[in-house]
Amino acid sequence: MSIRNALLCACVALGALIPAMAQADADVVITTAPPAPRVETMPEARAGYTWSPGYWKWENNDHVWVAGRWVEDRPHQHWVPDRWTQDPNDSNHWHFRTGHWEEE
Repeated sequence: MSIRNALLCACVALGALIPAMAQADADVVITTAPPAPRVETMPEARAGYTWSPGYWKWENNDHVWVAGRWVEDRPHQHWVPDRWTQDPNDSNHWHFRTGHWEEE
């Protein structure tokens, strides 16, 4: 196999892996309710960006605060922030939903 073909295969494999890694914490389910969100002061607006508020991340069996951040706008889409939702069928379970863009 030539170096060119090996690099092409590696790029294709990496391209398939990156989206899976980006969604890795989308399936977090825990039985410990997250604390109330911290009060954050949203910075002054930035053209071309949307503010994504902070959230509690589940890490090493504990909630860890992740500060708010700017995410670059996408045409014809709106940002849905990272969040925890309580299972409607079992109030003892909480599901983490990763922040993402949705079509308008």
